[in-house]
Amino acid sequence: MTAVELMGAPGSPYTRKMLALMRYRRIPYKISWQSFTSPENITHKDRPQPKVPLLPTYYLPDENGETQAVTDSTPILRRFETEFDGRSVIPSDPALAFLNWLMEDYGDEWLTKSMFHYRWHYEADIKKAGSILPRWSNISASDADIASLSKYVSERQINRLTYVGSNEVTKETIENSFKRFLSLLNEHLQTMPYIFGQRPSSADFAIYGQLTCLALFDPTPNAIVAGDFPRIYAWVELLEDLSGLAVADDDSGWLNSAKLPETLRSLIIELATLYIPYLKLNAEAVLNGAELVDGEVDGRPYQQNPFPYQAKCLQWIGEQYAALSNADKARLAALTADTGLAEALS
Repeated sequence: MTAVELMGAPGSPYTRKMLALMRYRRIPYKISWQSFTSPENITHKDRPQPKVPLLPTYYLPDENGETQAVTDSTPILRRFETEFDGRSVIPSDPALAFLNWLMEDYGDEWLTKSMFHYRWHYEADIKKAGSILPRWSNISASDADIASLSKYVSERQINRLTYVGSNEVTKETIENSFKRFLSLLNEHLQTMPYIFGQRPSSADFAIYGQLTCLALFDPTPNAIVAGDFPRIYAWVELLEDLSGLAVADDDSGWLNSAKLPETLRSLIIELATLYIPYLKLNAEAVLNGAELVDGEVDGRPYQQNPFPYQAKCLQWIGEQYAALSNADKARLAALTADTGLAEALS
């Protein structure tokens, strides 16, 4: 089996998401770490270039067999579902698969706000990231070169906070939601080892990816996770390599979709009352060409620059829901009754 080729970085939560997912699925891969010796040379110039430079970047054949640079973990991992057999990360039940899509999206698009916020808002976190991130790309660089690269990397990432949504207006909303999510996940992990049962889903790996930064690397959130939620700290380290996890060849191991556990319903309430309302607020600003997302999220004022990609995320959630059969929609409604999800999707 030919190894999948990709470029990534140890500090990229989406790189970590996909590496752990490929290990679990036993997909052979060959990764090259993003490297640069100056701010002007930050990509692999000898390889195809993606339309938008994001990590990880995969080098995959198109329909004509030509190698293309492909980014965006969500469609890539679903492409792998058709190209590699066994150990699926998508629940076989359509209603659970939709909830998995929603939870994966939350990890990728909302939990990443916490990751960026903590890493680039607090001085201790900025100092550590600024020191370590450039060394990942050039381990033999001199201290003088690292100092220059550290300034470049830190300034570039801090400037992105306006799009991620980390500012003085949103600070409390982001931090409160992070701590609340940790509490909800901690309760859920006491009932089962993964979000949708006895086997990991793509949502687990999306959340894991962000938590590799929040739980394991950045000092401020690390103190929160390791101090108050040691179960989650341990869970993140376990998800690093699940290649040896025994999983049946059939679809067993997923939750019985006749009834969702209350701990999972509590997580769904968080998506319905926090994440989807944020996506709607952002999409409205993008649609209207507004200069600012300005409204209320989680009962507090919320402002950030409009984020066109996340407007697409809301569209894709709607498309996933529309693709469900009427019977599956009815079952989803019954499973998530009183969570606010039906109202959020309307």
